[in-house]
Amino acid sequence: MADVSKEELLHIAKLANLNIKDEELDNYLNNLRDILNFANVVNNVNTEGLEETIGENDRCNVFRKDEVKVFEDNKALLQNAKEQERNMFKIPKVIQ
Repeated sequence: MADVSKEELLHIAKLANLNIKDEELDNYLNNLRDILNFANVVNNVNTEGLEETIGENDRCNVFRKDEVKVFEDNKALLQNAKEQERNMFKIPKVIQ
């Protein structure tokens, strides 16, 4: 069984920039332990005699044609946008 302390959980939360409330700690701790226990089960599966596979079928590079499609009702599309500019969604800058 994976044993994760509250201090380790808080350290991981800090690295991930998560704000976990004190009343949520036990729930997060149990969930993290469940995830780590499942990963341990997967890591210990006997794979002897199984062939390696990369994908589920032989198809590769299956692409659809890139086509421009005109949306007829831009007004309806943009009605829930917080901000618009030149008939497009305006979003916050994400690159500094």
